Amino acid sequence: MSAVAAARERVRAARTAARRVALLPLLVRGAVFLVGLAGLLLAYPVELFSARSVLALTVVAVLPAVAPRRVWPTFAALVTVVGWVFASAGYDRPIALWRLLAVAALLYLGHTLCALAAVLPYDGAIDPNVVLRWVTRAGAVVLASAVIGVLLAGSGQLGPDDGSQAVTVVGLLVAVGTSGLLGWLLRRR
Repeated sequence: MSAVAAARERVRAARTAARRVALLPLLVRGAVFLVGLAGLLLAYPVELFSARSVLALTVVAVLPAVAPRRVWPTFAALVTVVGWVFASAGYDRPIALWRLLAVAALLYLGHTLCALAAVLPYDGAIDPNVVLRWVTRAGAVVLASAVIGVLLAGSGQLGPDDGSQAVTVVGLLVAVGTSGLLGWLLRRR
């Protein structure tokens, strides 16, 4: 087979695959892109936004939507965290609780939507209830995390000036407890 015939065959296969794409997996991947872009735009300081930087952040948000099974979701999350640290340390942006909760929620939603997009076939007939249950469960996790985060942040302002130390200890205990629970659940299987 000649190179021209092989190229024609690849183009034909790509057209066939593009025609078979179902709407629901496409919507999930679109949500991955939107959530990732919103997280990136919220994390980075406004002073850095130019046409090039917004284009670069858009590319970073597109990569996990296109290839959720690869390293790109982790890459996008790391770029978001670097932007958050850069904004708070390099630009002395004060850490606002609402922004912290929003970036954390968007990182989690991006992660869980990438996991969903990775298992949904492009051309599968998927029940919308599957996606609805997935998003509902993710929303419950985000809501519970936000409530606990606000309560912990509020408890840090109680008592003496060393309240932040108490919140740090409580957060560490929650992290250790969660890790222990996950380890126990894995051993149970």
